[in-house]
Amino acid sequence: MAHGINLFPLFLSLKVAGTATVIAIIAGLPIAYYLSRSNNKLTDAIDTLLTLPIVLPPTVLGYYLLVAFGRSSTIGAYLEETFNIMIVFTPAGAVMAASIAAAPFLIKSARSAFSEIEGDIINAAKLLGRTNVNIFFTVLIPLAWRGILSGVILTFARALGDFGTTLMVSGSIPNYTTTMPIAIYDALQAGDKPLTNVLVLIMTGVAVICLFSLNRLEKKMGKGRKKIA
Repeated sequence: MAHGINLFPLFLSLKVAGTATVIAIIAGLPIAYYLSRSNNKLTDAIDTLLTLPIVLPPTVLGYYLLVAFGRSSTIGAYLEETFNIMIVFTPAGAVMAASIAAAPFLIKSARSAFSEIEGDIINAAKLLGRTNVNIFFTVLIPLAWRGILSGVILTFARALGDFGTTLMVSGSIPNYTTTMPIAIYDALQAGDKPLTNVLVLIMTGVAVICLFSLNRLEKKMGKGRKKIA
């Protein structure tokens, strides 16, 4: 039964996780920095909303996304009629689901790293005439890279293994939206234990390799920085 395994779900999962991680980095780092430097009710409200994907059951989060971006919703109908873009039951929906489910891990990790940076360093950079954008990329990110990298690892791993939210939003359409966790679920539901075991082993192996490689990279970067210092 496990002969001739379809590797499409694996490739789709890696693509979805990679894309979701990039989206989380681009959108999450500015948010993390803002949260690290602000302390008011708005900050608390934003932090609460960003934490919801972590504590909500995946099916509940997926339901909210269905309501917000489904074809009958205002946003979903507008995207389809204006740009011919469909979110639900498409690979784009899988990316969106994984991004929203995983991005909070990057934001929280990066926020903690940014919070440890002394304000005097930022003020000194401003006195030297550097812009806020320049300071963000040349001062803050290099100083907070360990926390950011840890967040990237967690985000990629979370996006790679997302099941409930992705299934609710993108469904399980063979060779189109079926990611690896969904393929494992489908194989188990079909009673194909040999295929299920093989898919589980592949998924576990890929996750271990990714995490091991990123952890080794983090250690090498740490040693390189010590040598420079």
